[in-house]
Amino acid sequence: MDPAPWLVPAALAFGLVVGVGVSVAIMAAHRRGRSAVAVVTPAVPDGVDEVIDSLESAGVVLDSSNNVLSASTAALAFGLVWNNALVHPELVAIVDQVRRDGIPVSRELHLIRSPFGDTQLHVQVRVARLGTRFVLLLAEDRTESYRLDEVRRDFVANISHELKTPIGAIGLLAEAIESASDEPAEVKRFAKRLTIEADRLGRLTHEIIELSRLQAAEPLASAEKVDIDSVVAQAVDRNRVAAESHRISLVSGGDAGAEVYGDEQLLVTAVHNLIANAIQYSPDGFRVGIGVSNVDGVVEIAVTDQGVGIPESERDRVFERFFRVDNARSRHTGGTGLGLAIVKHAVQNHGGDVRVWSQQGSGSTFTIRLPEASKAPVPPAPAPSAGLSTPAALPAESSKLGATS
Repeated sequence: MDPAPWLVPAALAFGLVVGVGVSVAIMAAHRRGRSAVAVVTPAVPDGVDEVIDSLESAGVVLDSSNNVLSASTAALAFGLVWNNALVHPELVAIVDQVRRDGIPVSRELHLIRSPFGDTQLHVQVRVARLGTRFVLLLAEDRTESYRLDEVRRDFVANISHELKTPIGAIGLLAEAIESASDEPAEVKRFAKRLTIEADRLGRLTHEIIELSRLQAAEPLASAEKVDIDSVVAQAVDRNRVAAESHRISLVSGGDAGAEVYGDEQLLVTAVHNLIANAIQYSPDGFRVGIGVSNVDGVVEIAVTDQGVGIPESERDRVFERFFRVDNARSRHTGGTGLGLAIVKHAVQNHGGDVRVWSQQGSGSTFTIRLPEASKAPVPPAPAPSAGLSTPAALPAESSKLGATS
């Protein structure tokens, strides 16, 4: 029996309707997909990237999920952004507030600049909406003005605190020489003492100026790649004569070829001060070890001795300017109490930190930690408490280090 004549047209019509419906559904799905992609990967409005790049201050554009869509070079240099996200929770909190309230916020913040230490970055932050979906964050660096104010205050305090002692001694010795002008032996003795005090005054003045320069300097303003092997070698050479006079062996070793960004002579000064400090507080005939470790993007330089060690109650203070663990020994050796303070500021200017481990009767270890030149920066993490750090790599013969200079 022949099929009804209306079945063929009906089948054709049904197929046409189904085809059109499928086509419409595919087109709608495609449009929804493009919309979803636009939401997930939003684009910065035209011209914003150019404006961000032209700013001297740090600029960051964030999407609705706080992903960084655009960041200026300054924002990266200040360590505000890492892995397409804001590093500091203080900034995230302000961005969330602006997104929630829609009101621009200006605030002055003190942020940690480096993952290794407590170097402060003082910034004036302004956050505002950029259209309906984005947030713009601007940060102006005011660290230099804070640093200069601090240097001026510290310099006056240092002058009044320390320089008055050798200056007073020089005045008294000059009077003693005058009153003993008829006694050649006494004049000779007073003159010798006068020379010692003048040398102490000269060293103290030089180190105060050096410390003030470090505090006032812009960190890594002209940074270059520095070979740590060369830094250690120069620092050891500077201390060779002093070590030999006390029959102290200087032993260096560890990982070779490590590089960091920074100022070579400044790092040499820092390592030199640690070695000189170790020699000063080591018994004659012992050894001082200098070890280099390069692990997971962190370069460590550890200086170790087998001296008397540092009391636990005083370990947190060894980097304070003019602090001395043993005042009598420091006066005898001519120490100024500024050596470790200079080390601390020199290392902080390189984005690193310096830590101390010590055990009374066994010695101490001071460890400089710096970011490796070839590694990208890592997000800040809380630093362990001072006095608990132990070196990752040291010469086999070494163990610990001494007290402050």
